[in-house]
Amino acid sequence: MTSRSVHDNPDASRYELHLDGELSGWVDYRLDGDVLSIPHVEVSSRLRGQGVSAPFLDEVLVDVRRRGLKIVPLCGYARGHVAERPELHDLLA
Repeated sequence: MTSRSVHDNPDASRYELHLDGELSGWVDYRLDGDVLSIPHVEVSSRLRGQGVSAPFLDEVLVDVRRRGLKIVPLCGYARGHVAERPELHDLLA
């Protein structure tokens, strides 16, 4: 079983995904007031195509919602992810 954690690293302006203690992905962001812009989503090349990115971004967006923030998904992946999920449209700034 793989240990998994997602946490905000404000010093690096990104959310990080750690699998078995190894940095395996990140969502870069810029925070301006209560708006979080997402210019880039990345997962390790060894994980691509394994269905890791969507659940990772969903966990990030759960935290964004909990914090009362809005988002501007600048990255094509993040923009498409949100566009396909009407339940996330209220997060859009």
